[in-house]
Amino acid sequence: MTTGARLSFESVTFGYPGLPVLADLSLELAAGGMVALLGRNGAGKSTLLGLATGVLAPGRGAVRLDGVSLAELPLRDRARRTAMVPQTLPAPPAFSVRELVSLGRTPYLTAWRGERTADREAVEWAMEQANVAGLASRLVGEISGGERQRVALALALAQEPDLLLLDEPTSHLDIHHQMALLGLVRKLNREAGITVLAAVHDLNLAALWFDRLVLLDAGRVAADGPPEAVLRREVLEPVYESRLQVLRHPTEEVPLVALERPARGEE
Repeated sequence: MTTGARLSFESVTFGYPGLPVLADLSLELAAGGMVALLGRNGAGKSTLLGLATGVLAPGRGAVRLDGVSLAELPLRDRARRTAMVPQTLPAPPAFSVRELVSLGRTPYLTAWRGERTADREAVEWAMEQANVAGLASRLVGEISGGERQRVALALALAQEPDLLLLDEPTSHLDIHHQMALLGLVRKLNREAGITVLAAVHDLNLAALWFDRLVLLDAGRVAADGPPEAVLRREVLEPVYESRLQVLRHPTEEVPLVALERPARGEE
């Protein structure tokens, strides 16, 4: 039901008064790519996602979707092509899951035309893809945190986006739900061709599920490439200012990052 989109950041600079965030950053995602943004708190990951939605506008440079500047795309078109899964889902607890997911069809509705068969089918497809169809009649206030995060994904998918953005989607989930959610995202990327850009804190989760990692440091790209090229000790230690070891995962062909305790006197 969707196709991927190419996303480009061209010499983008962004900041708040007295607080520069991104500095002359350039980055391009191919259509159908699956990319994780890594970096310390304040490195610019969430800001980059905000720029990708068009909610934030660069001070200098441009953000383009399939070559068209987001500044030139009408809001309705941006909402149809780009969807965001936030860290937490702000939602009225008295909404049913189906009612909430149906809000993803808002960019397709008008004052003269209500919900159509295509809208209902898109909602059902989104719930099936996110594995929440069985929760459709449940109230949002009655479901667990892991279920809410899958509902947030279904809400985004109901927009039928070409570009799916996720801001720390696993930060409040246990290991089981982290793996399940990222497995769903990867399945959508592989089967539906959706371009994925996600801010991820956990380096090992990023290595397991994403083809390309982009490490940000102080608003710049410090490293960019497959997990084995980015998750290297000499790359990570200066950025995270922590001692660590990079090992080979025992069952997967990806690196495994292990922290070291600080030496005595360095705590």
